[in-house]
Amino acid sequence: MEKTFAIIKPDAFAAGHAGKIISRIYEEGFRIVGLKKLFLSKKEAEGFYAVHRERPFFGELTDFMSSGPCVVMVLEAEDAIRKWRDFMGATNPADAAPGTLRKDFGTSIGENATHGSDAPETAAFEIPYFFAGLELL
Repeated sequence: MEKTFAIIKPDAFAAGHAGKIISRIYEEGFRIVGLKKLFLSKKEAEGFYAVHRERPFFGELTDFMSSGPCVVMVLEAEDAIRKWRDFMGATNPADAAPGTLRKDFGTSIGENATHGSDAPETAAFEIPYFFAGLELL
């Protein structure tokens, strides 16, 4: 079984979609092995997204991610990283396939409802950023 990291972003949380997204995660066959509701500080968001520090959207991204509560999760499934990326859909909700989370709950490239690790190395950084080993059940 593989683990991946996922976020229900502030836009989806504020719109009341967290419960619907979590329900769909279970329906899709994932096991949630870690789950927390957080309100990231700007500094915490900057640390998490440090890989994008030089990108032009970094300030906007970290402002958004520190704008309200979010839900961080560790998901487990066979081929979890690819499976979660497919289930989220394209970064731009307008380009996402029908039935994907971003198509159903995202509103723009910047406010696209969910985040997920894109590789095992990314998951290896992202999971312990938010979860200690004893918190993963």
